[in-house]
Amino acid sequence: MKLSQHFNLIDQKKRTSTFIILRVALGLSLLVKGIQFVQNNSIIRNVFSDSLILQNYLWVQTFIPWLNLLGGVFIVIGLFTRFAALVQIPIITGAIIFVNSKHGIYEGESNVLFSIVLLLLLIFFVIQGSGKPSLDMALRKKLEN
Repeated sequence: MKLSQHFNLIDQKKRTSTFIILRVALGLSLLVKGIQFVQNNSIIRNVFSDSLILQNYLWVQTFIPWLNLLGGVFIVIGLFTRFAALVQIPIITGAIIFVNSKHGIYEGESNVLFSIVLLLLLIFFVIQGSGKPSLDMALRKKLEN
């Protein structure tokens, strides 16, 4: 094996592990946020009641925790990753606009930067998909055989 092929193989393995770590971290972040929303639903209720725009869409507040939970699980295991990430984009965008913009970036309780990183990761996984080590790929290989 040539030295360049060896380094290329190592580089590919590092990219794959980084991809898995990012996907799992994104999914776990969404899952934890969903659990927080289920345990304390007043968080979402306050956001919706404080906003003039969101007051017309109070029914959405019941879906957000469950979409975070399911989307987080699907992203962690790599099943329907693109769809799960696509569904999360409006939720995280709403969090950036309606929740985090009130506090500002430099305030102690602000999650603006974290929400922006989550949004960028969601966009990345909508474009890239779940990657090779995922349940999607395992199911595709099984269907091909």
